[in-house]
Amino acid sequence: MSIPFPARACDAAQLPWLAGAATRALVWRDGRAIDLGAFAAQAEIVAAALPGPASAIINLCVGRYAFLLAFAAALRVGRPTLLLPARTPAALAEVRQAWPGALTLHEPGAAHDLGGLQLAALDAVPARGTSARSMALLDAARIALIGHTSGSSGVPHAHAKTLRALWASNAANQTRMAAELGPHFNILATVPPQHMYGIEMSVLLALLGGGAVADAQPLLPADVVAELHKLPAPRLLVTTPLHLRALLDAGLELPCEAIVSATAPLDAALARAAEAHTGAPLIEVYGATETCVVATRRPAHEPLWTPYPGVDMQSAPDGVRIEAPQLFAPVLLGDLVECQSDGRFALVGRVSDLIEIAGKRASLGDLTRHLLAVPGVEDAAIIQHEDVDSSGVRRLAALVVAPGTSTAAIMAALRASFDPAFLPRPLKRVPRLPRNALGKLPRAALLDLLRG
Repeated sequence: MSIPFPARACDAAQLPWLAGAATRALVWRDGRAIDLGAFAAQAEIVAAALPGPASAIINLCVGRYAFLLAFAAALRVGRPTLLLPARTPAALAEVRQAWPGALTLHEPGAAHDLGGLQLAALDAVPARGTSARSMALLDAARIALIGHTSGSSGVPHAHAKTLRALWASNAANQTRMAAELGPHFNILATVPPQHMYGIEMSVLLALLGGGAVADAQPLLPADVVAELHKLPAPRLLVTTPLHLRALLDAGLELPCEAIVSATAPLDAALARAAEAHTGAPLIEVYGATETCVVATRRPAHEPLWTPYPGVDMQSAPDGVRIEAPQLFAPVLLGDLVECQSDGRFALVGRVSDLIEIAGKRASLGDLTRHLLAVPGVEDAAIIQHEDVDSSGVRRLAALVVAPGTSTAAIMAALRASFDPAFLPRPLKRVPRLPRNALGKLPRAALLDLLRG
């Protein structure tokens, strides 16, 4: 028995909640493959065990298998899955306030400070594989997922995704990954499934595409290598620039046939080093919670981004206007781009990064890249003070991780490349930066660290 891939997901009134042959591998868990048929039957057991009614499901499951089951069960009972903007009690309280009656789920035995209901029937063994009920089509206009922006540069905002939108965005991702790996591949992700990038590349590629995802979420380089060795080829490593740099610095073998990276700009030199080390193509994806992935490039070889088919990018003074098959209406992102006549584009910064001091303009992102290039600097961030100084100017400050380099040496290097107006005051040395699980730096956390 097989669940077909829709030929035109954007036009369909009803869509399946998973696709492919019942015998295809969907999840790798404890060294064995769980096929689509067994997963579908188990998802029905979980759906039947969910207490109701609930306005939505807040999925706190850390393991990819548990997350997939809870996500699939929510789809089956017609409840949207809510992705938290951050894994904190405050973020959970805000989402619960917006969604009274939302049900919070976590896997058995998990120690979560956020509480919630234990996911039942995680290890239930279905009596048989896929059933007629499991094969049922769902309303394509149903809200399946609500993502929240991270709030790294402001207040988190919610963005709803219908089942039709998820099918449309995943079709482009599946086509891009299949171009490197073939129609079926095995996924290991170092990023959590609760983020839009994580859910696109490790959940939707499994449910709606040709991927089979590993249950593990390793972070330490040796653990990542060990988990990759457990998967058969072809293997796709889903990661971030922060994790990728740590993997390369460890100098270990990295057995994979392709790598995908997102959440922060990927330096071309790092991309070339990764491809040389692994012999695998490194694909960078561009998107946002608002849009899902809309463009890709191979930064080791391509400075410009190529939009997915059907995606239109239009540069605007206050950002970039994006139209895509998965969007209800055009979306304006706060990225500054330079569009080429052939549709490709270059990212040149963010609107929120642009600053003006003493009549001179600069980009915080560009200044930070120069700081990171100083020898001995392992991690860094430049931010603008919230308060003005005695001259009425909001000066810059820097947080730097550089255990083997002096402050004087760093400042000397910056004076050689920075306009004096943009020299950070102060430059504060810290043991580490407050990066979240995706490597992002929330502005509020940086300001707290700056205040000490």
